[in-house]
Amino acid sequence: MNITASIKKFLENSNRIMNISYKPSADQFRKSARIILLGILLMGVVGFLIGAVLYFIITGTMI
Repeated sequence: MNITASIKKFLENSNRIMNISYKPSADQFRKSARIILLGILLMGVVGFLIGAVLYFIITGTMI
């Protein structure tokens, strides 16, 4: 398959995806934003706790 055919196929597939997708409603956007924010916050808390535990294990003192 040459480069021109590859680019043409990519553009056709991209166009198909753009035709299927739609803009979310305000309610859907808010729900998605909340879920994403909670996930980021949860990952931050877990990362902090792991870091604090490892710091305590390595140094033997609390932060």
